[in-house]
Amino acid sequence: MKKVHIFGGAVLLIMALLLVGSMRHDAATFDESAHIPAGYSYITQRDYRLNPEHPPLLKALSGLSTRLFVHPRFPTDIPSWQNDINGQWAQGAAFLYGAGNDAEDIIFWSRIPVVLLTLLFGWLLFLWTKKRLGTTAACLTFLFFSFSPTVLAHARYVTTDLAAAFGFFIGLATFIAFLEHPTKRNVFFAGVALGIAQLLKFSLALLIPIDLIILAIWFFVSPTFTHHRKRFSAVLARVGQATLIALVGLLVIWGTYAYFTANYPPDRQLRDAQSILSTYGSRTPVNVDFALIKNPLTRPLGHYLLGILTAQQRATGGNTSYFLGTVTATGSRLYFPLLYLVKESLAFHILALIALFLAAVRIKKSMRKDAPPLPARLRTWLATHPVEFSSIVFILFYWGYSIKSPLNIGVRHVLPTFPFIYLLVARQIALWIHDHPFPNPRGLREWLRNMKHAYINSIPKIALVSVLMLWLIISTLTVYPHFLSYYNILGGGAAEGYHIAVDSNYDWGQDLYRLVDFADEHAIKKIALDYFGGGSPSYSLGDRFEPWWSAKGPPHGWFAISATLREGSQGIIDPVLHPKPEDSYPWLRAYTPVARAGTSIFIYQLP
Repeated sequence: MKKVHIFGGAVLLIMALLLVGSMRHDAATFDESAHIPAGYSYITQRDYRLNPEHPPLLKALSGLSTRLFVHPRFPTDIPSWQNDINGQWAQGAAFLYGAGNDAEDIIFWSRIPVVLLTLLFGWLLFLWTKKRLGTTAACLTFLFFSFSPTVLAHARYVTTDLAAAFGFFIGLATFIAFLEHPTKRNVFFAGVALGIAQLLKFSLALLIPIDLIILAIWFFVSPTFTHHRKRFSAVLARVGQATLIALVGLLVIWGTYAYFTANYPPDRQLRDAQSILSTYGSRTPVNVDFALIKNPLTRPLGHYLLGILTAQQRATGGNTSYFLGTVTATGSRLYFPLLYLVKESLAFHILALIALFLAAVRIKKSMRKDAPPLPARLRTWLATHPVEFSSIVFILFYWGYSIKSPLNIGVRHVLPTFPFIYLLVARQIALWIHDHPFPNPRGLREWLRNMKHAYINSIPKIALVSVLMLWLIISTLTVYPHFLSYYNILGGGAAEGYHIAVDSNYDWGQDLYRLVDFADEHAIKKIALDYFGGGSPSYSLGDRFEPWWSAKGPPHGWFAISATLREGSQGIIDPVLHPKPEDSYPWLRAYTPVARAGTSIFIYQLP
């Protein structure tokens, strides 16, 4: 037991070093320029006028860290705060780069809570998997999580994706505990976890239908209900407890929003909501939201509903993105499956295929002639494997929802399913390694055969898994510190992955400081730049920066452009977007980059 915890602690330390070390020289990513000032305003102003399309909890934790360690000035005497409707981008620029603050310090300390949350998440995942599925499965799951380039990429930024994964984990883990043991304590913890989850990202609303599906399946498979004399009353009692979980969660949401909207003027809140939802399709939920905001008691829930409606409106409308040479806002059903294939380690995919094969073999073995009927076997498996079946339900539901969504701006949107995929793969690999021909040996002969299997037949399995795990770890470490730009060899690696997709898959503005380093090393006095991200070129480069865009034509001398803008302007653009020829950088096609800042900013030296 002690050795296992030492292993977990060592992996956690390595992960912490990778996260902190890699984020120190990353400029603000695109979304951080809105999230960081919003979170700081929640802590210092208790006013939720900024960034209502995302819940407050992670941003507030980041704001608290900044308040404690930096204590910067937050400007409230400017139009973006006083007059604009959700003036998050202008307020972010003013707070980070225009108020005399040290932007790098603010960004660094704002990210620390995200790193700490990730480490807590990894440790809880390790302990929970160990308790549920055994030590070997827990160790493999923890390694998959800790050396996932996608996890490492988004565990360093003030964005909601890693927090969303944590929310789904605590929500499902506590709900499974409630299903197995519906005590008052478990009802309370499941309710608190549900509430916290809703405060991390609005996609966590999907926990409600997912929990209902799992609960319905549980009614049909658990002996508590299938063999209960008063089955209807037992089901009714469990439904009542599930309703209580929802009420506890709602109370957590109300209390948090009440705190962060305390100084948000009610008339300003209503006016902002009316403006934000002016183009929302169905007016019924909009009118409900306005009614909630007008009532002092329900005003916090009105702001929560505003966020849900805003997030739903954005997801339905899609987002202009580059994918496989095409720029469109309609999305592609291929987007998430392909990005998952090329953004995770190839070694992990091989282990996942092995796990699928092993699962298929186990299913086939269970179909022997003398086996019970399939419905009975399935019911028994579901009742005795709540972690596995809940994970499968969640993965299928969430992936189905995501694939249908036109919002294709990053594999990060399916990140919440990764920990559950990891534990399912780890479970099958662990069962394979520890497989014995006689689970309950009778006599010396069967015991000896088990020993032979354990110490001789398992050696090749352990060797194969060890080689693949070493490959997985090395492939992640070699891309340090550019985890965001990671693509496996199928995707062309970090150097060429931008041909498939950019934005938060590759270029989110993180390499601006590395462009500054390049300018310093080459004594560049002036550089034209078309930048995509949350950094400020004028703040970082000073007088050396010259803002540029395609319609201005070729600049003279040094020119740099972010990969997202470069690929987006030179891909095949959907005619529905009404592209302008002057915005497509036709003149840039004749030139070859002479260098890159990090992986994502292409640098040219033009005549």
